[in-house]
Amino acid sequence: MTTPAGDLTARAPSRLNGAVLLTADPAVAAAALADGHLAAVPTETVYGLGARADLPHAVARVYAAKGRPADHPLIVHVRDAQAAWSWASHVPMWAHALAEAFWPGPLTLVLPRSARAGDFITGGQDTVALRVSAHPGFGQVLDQLATLLDDPSVGVAAPSANRFGRVSPTTAQHVVDELTEALGPHDVILEGGPSRVGVESTIVDCTGPAPVILRPGHVSAEQVEQVTGAATGEHSTVRAPGTLASHYAPRAAVSLISAEALDDLQPQDARTGLLALASIATPPGIVRLAAPENADDYARDLYSALREADALELSRVVAIPPSPAGIGAAVIDRLERAATR
Repeated sequence: MTTPAGDLTARAPSRLNGAVLLTADPAVAAAALADGHLAAVPTETVYGLGARADLPHAVARVYAAKGRPADHPLIVHVRDAQAAWSWASHVPMWAHALAEAFWPGPLTLVLPRSARAGDFITGGQDTVALRVSAHPGFGQVLDQLATLLDDPSVGVAAPSANRFGRVSPTTAQHVVDELTEALGPHDVILEGGPSRVGVESTIVDCTGPAPVILRPGHVSAEQVEQVTGAATGEHSTVRAPGTLASHYAPRAAVSLISAEALDDLQPQDARTGLLALASIATPPGIVRLAAPENADDYARDLYSALREADALELSRVVAIPPSPAGIGAAVIDRLERAATR
C-alpha cells in the first residue's frame, strides 16, 4: 500500500490496511511501546523500528518484521546519558566526554553491558550499543514511556525501520511503503517529518584503550579524536549494526564512478540514474535522482534517491561520491555497501 507522503500527518491517526496505526502523537507511540507493541519512530538519522529493550518477545517481533538475523545487535535508545549508564557496567572517561559533546545526537557508544542488557539485544555479545537521539518526537516518546513505566532509564531498541539489508527509511512514508504488511493492529508508525541527517549514527567502540569507529556517520573520526584526545584505533572484535559488506541496497545495481567517467556512460544499455553533486551536469538520457549542493545534502538525499530509483524501475544507479571529509566518509561507506552484491 502506498499513501501520498503529503497526506500522512493530515490523516493521522488512521489505520493502514486496517492494521498498523499511523499517528503524529508521541503519546500514542509511547503507549504502544509500554504495552509491548512496536512503534516506528523518527530520529534525526533515519526512522527506527522500536520495541521496549527489556521485553524479549517485543524485540523478537522487531527481528521478525525486518527479517534480521538474531545475532545482529541492536542499538538501545534512552532519554539521556544518565539513563544510558544504567545499561553499561563500565564507562571510560573519554566516553563520558563523547556523550557530553554529542548527545543528544547522531552518535552511538558501544560499552561493556550491565545486567540490564540481555542477549536478545546484544546479539549475545558482552557489549551494548547506546544512543540518545536529538529528534524531539522520539524524545517525547521516551519521556512519556518513562512516566508510564515509572522507569527513567527505560530503553527502546530501534534498528532502522526497513527490511534487513535494504535502503533505510528517512520519512514515515518510507516505513509505510515497506513495513505496513509486517506490522499489526496494535503497532504504530509515528510521523515526525523527514530525517535531518539522513544516514545512520556514527558507532564508536568504547571497550578498548582508544575509541574505534565501527560505522562512520555525521560525527567524524576527527571530531572523536578532538574530543577524546586519543587517536582512533583500527581493530575491534565487536559486531555492530550496518557493517556487513552488502547493506543499504536498492533493487537497482549501484556503482561508484568518477566525474571523468561520466561521459563514458551508455544510457541506451540500461535505465540509469545519477546521484552526484549539483556542480556535475547530467548527461543526456540519464535520470537525475538527486543534485545535492554539499556532503550534508548528499547524506540527507541519499536514501530517498535510492528508493526513487526503484520506484522508477531503473536497472542501474551510478553515484559520484563527495569528498571523504566529514560526513562524506559516511556517504561513501553507504554507497560502497549498497554497491556490493
